[in-house]
Amino acid sequence: MKVQVLNLDGSAAGDLELSDDVFGLAPRADILHRVVTWQLENRRGIARGARERSDVARTGKKLGNQKGGGTARHGDRAAPIFIGGGKAHGPRVRAFDVSLNKKIRALGLKMALSSKVDSGLVVVDTLDMADAKTKSLVGTLAKHSFGRKVLVVDGEAVNEGFALAARNIVGVNVLPAIGANVYDILKHDTLVLTRAAVEKLEARFNG
Repeated sequence: MKVQVLNLDGSAAGDLELSDDVFGLAPRADILHRVVTWQLENRRGIARGARERSDVARTGKKLGNQKGGGTARHGDRAAPIFIGGGKAHGPRVRAFDVSLNKKIRALGLKMALSSKVDSGLVVVDTLDMADAKTKSLVGTLAKHSFGRKVLVVDGEAVNEGFALAARNIVGVNVLPAIGANVYDILKHDTLVLTRAAVEKLEARFNG
């Protein structure tokens, strides 16, 4: 499919042919859901497990007689109410290493990119700015009406001037092509790709 390429100032910069194998798939909710779930699960941190009553190395000998001592009838020193005893209902180590086939992950990214083609995909020539200032970039984005959340994907590395200008703008995130992922693409209203980003993404799946 052919899309129009724009400059940052809004002027036309020619056309670009997008690969139907990458940008022309029909999105499937089940595939996208599986990939997003896999991403979010792998982001979760693992808590440091606490030692519970059975893990504490303390004597199991009964402290005193069951009756007649004038104190509570304790069983052993590992009880949670004692200093040095086990933690009651403490955090346990849990693994969130959900596995997902590479083919499904690649298919999910293709579908996420395809879902933006009809509404939400903008292809720009480069991210070069004559005046790499935040104020200038805010005006440019407002003129294009990209929406509140914009994800900008560049090629091998993000344009340094553009990245500096965009880092203080709420709702605008910038990634290199290798960092493009399903969750971030779906979370943003508009996906902005450079020519270099399109080449990198297509080469990623065709190579």
